[in-house]
Amino acid sequence: MASTSVSRVVPASPGRVWEVIGGFGSLPDWVPQIAESTPLEGGRVRRLVMGDGEVVVERLTGFSEGGRHYTYTIVEAPFPVAGYLATIRVHAVPGEPDSAEVEWSGRFHPLGSSDDEMVALFTGIYRDGLDALHTELAD
Repeated sequence: MASTSVSRVVPASPGRVWEVIGGFGSLPDWVPQIAESTPLEGGRVRRLVMGDGEVVVERLTGFSEGGRHYTYTIVEAPFPVAGYLATIRVHAVPGEPDSAEVEWSGRFHPLGSSDDEMVALFTGIYRDGLDALHTELAD
């Protein structure tokens, strides 16, 4: 099993950050590579359409409003992985009430690709998403 994790401190309080990213269907609001998110099964599943037209379907498997985190799996995607499980989590930064640390982590079994290739792919996705979030919150 391979895994990766990316963290980024962003210029907003943990509560404000969670308002932006805490909704399971909110990815298009802060990740420019995602064109749309359609909720399915009462919001427990999201169908994402990427900017290039690729479709990714993900299922929410855990959610904590108070803990400011959620966990999800991939149901369908063009990525050659199985057993994908990821978590997005917002942490307070001690002594900095107007900053928050956002951590996006995942683990998965590469299929027909090396661990290094899939780690690089998901590290890039997480990093680009958190960079976009930083830009969104800095405005």
